[in-house]
Amino acid sequence: MQSEWQFIVLFVLLAPIFPLAPIVINRLLGPQKPNPIKQQTYECGVETVGDAWVQFKVQYYIYALVFVIFDIEAVFLFPVAAAYDQLGLFAIGAAVLFIVLLADGLLYAWGRGVLEWI
Repeated sequence: MQSEWQFIVLFVLLAPIFPLAPIVINRLLGPQKPNPIKQQTYECGVETVGDAWVQFKVQYYIYALVFVIFDIEAVFLFPVAAAYDQLGLFAIGAAVLFIVLLADGLLYAWGRGVLEWI
């Protein structure tokens, strides 16, 4: 008996094989000759000066999170825009409420000074 779930189970079982197989084959068959030159940090063809790990300010991470939130908003609102003619008043109201809540969060972050660069 075939069901629609068997393809999903097959996909979940076989999907990890494709990214892991080249890694495992490389580890088994590839040459293992580590040396200090191969272990150096490489940056655009120029030797790095100082520490390769740089700590960024927290504001950059928060700014990136705000960007991701509004990027996801665009993904969620795309189906609403695509099916606008077929949606009822409740769906439009839910989309407007979603925009209002995100705008409120943006105004809150802006008021708290989260979006200041320096």
